[in-house]
Amino acid sequence: MLRDRGWQVNHKRVERIWRREGLKVPKKQPERGRLWLNDGSCIRLRPERPNHVWAYDFVTCRTEDGRAVRLLTVIDEYTRECMAIQAARRIRSDDVMHTLTGLFTSNGVPEHIRSDNGPEFTAKAIRDWLPRVGVRTLFIQPRSPWENGCNESFNGKLRDELLNGEIFYSLREVQILTERWRQEYNTIRPHSSLGYRPPAPETIRLKQAVGLT
Repeated sequence: MLRDRGWQVNHKRVERIWRREGLKVPKKQPERGRLWLNDGSCIRLRPERPNHVWAYDFVTCRTEDGRAVRLLTVIDEYTRECMAIQAARRIRSDDVMHTLTGLFTSNGVPEHIRSDNGPEFTAKAIRDWLPRVGVRTLFIQPRSPWENGCNESFNGKLRDELLNGEIFYSLREVQILTERWRQEYNTIRPHSSLGYRPPAPETIRLKQAVGLT
């Protein structure tokens, strides 16, 4: 990010500043084995191209008065782009469908969408609607959040970098700040899995390559 802004700096100088300021490297996450079937194939479908596999899930935060706010996050697992963060006091299956409809219109329809077995995702209306528009559902096993690892990782970053460090005084403030963070995540924040590029420019390039734009 410093180099993108024109700084002539190497990793050694950044590391010296990092140590001098007493910053901490996040603890390494424990290794987890993959989920395999008896024939050796992997249960979890791996994304192979843009719009191949999307994932969605919920995060909860609270405003200063103690009232809960639910955040629906939607990501493209291949490009890592965050498609949407919808914030509301309550989000029902109809609200999920409304959000997805807008995303399908603006970004195209994904081949698969991954989620847990929450009632907002397993409601009959959604399970009937998604196949009609050409989307296959991938439901993870109960109490197995690692099967939705890309979205879990994204939600962890959202919580660590924004939600845990802010006092929200209203729902509107949550909506504005989460959308601002989403834009920064997509257009500025570098991702190691993308060669330290942000997701949105990479998404545009990939979609052009496969003829989606």
